[in-house]
Amino acid sequence: MSIADFLPKDVSLTIAMALCAVAFVSGTARGFSGFGSALIFMPLASSIAAPRLVAALLLVIDFVAAAPLLPDAWRKADRRATAVIVLGALIGVPVGTYFLSVLEPVTTRWIISCFVAALLLLLLSGWRYRGKDHAWLSVGIGGLSGFCSGLAQTGGPPIVGYWLGRPIAPIVARANIVLFFGASDFFSMVSYATTGLISRESLVLSLIVGPVYALGVAFGASLFGRASEKVFRGICYGLIAMAVIFGLPALDGVLR
Repeated sequence: MSIADFLPKDVSLTIAMALCAVAFVSGTARGFSGFGSALIFMPLASSIAAPRLVAALLLVIDFVAAAPLLPDAWRKADRRATAVIVLGALIGVPVGTYFLSVLEPVTTRWIISCFVAALLLLLLSGWRYRGKDHAWLSVGIGGLSGFCSGLAQTGGPPIVGYWLGRPIAPIVARANIVLFFGASDFFSMVSYATTGLISRESLVLSLIVGPVYALGVAFGASLFGRASEKVFRGICYGLIAMAVIFGLPALDGVLR
C-alpha cells in the first residue's frame, strides 16, 4: 500500500505534497519568528484544497505542536487577565466556525485573503495597544481573535499586538499569549467537532502533513541566532504577501 491509499478521496497525492510544502514553509516561519504560520498556510492551502478541510488540518497540527508549551505558560501567565480575554474567544470562535461551515468555498477564500491582507498591514504597522486596560476591550480583542481563529485559524495578530503593548514583563506577555491560544484552540476543536469540520479526512491528512510542519518548525528554530531577526521577519512578511496574492480566487484561471 502507498500513501495515496490513505488519502481522503478528494485529495490527490499531488495535493497532499503541495500541502506538505506549504506546511514546511509556514512551519519554518513559525519556528524562527513565532508567528506567521497561519497567515502563510491558509491563503495558499485553501487555494489547493477545501478551506474547511485545511482550516481543520491546521488546527489539529498546530494544537498538537503547541500543547507542550501550556504547562509552563500556566505557571507564568497572568491567569486572571487571560481569563477575561478568553471570554471573548468563547463567543468569537463559534461565530467564525459557523461562517466557515456555511459559506461557499470561494467566498471563504476571498474572506481569508482579505483578512490575512489586513492582518499583514497590522503587523507591518508595528501596532501595539498602549492605552488603559478595560475589561470590555479585552473581551472585544479576544472576540475578534476568536472569530478569526474560528473562520481561518488566523487569530494571532490582534492578540499579539494587544498583549505586547501592555506594561508587563515580556515573559508574562508570552505566557498569556500561549495560554490564550491553548484555550482558543480548545474552543475551536470543540466547535469544529460539533459542526463536523473535524473529520476522518482532516485527521488522516494531519498525520501526513503534521510531521512535515513539525520539521519546518524545528528547522526554523535552528535558524534562530544564525540570521538577523529583522531580515527573517521581512522574509516572513514577504511570504505572507505572496500567499495572499497567489491565494486570490481571481487568479485561479492564471495560476491553477
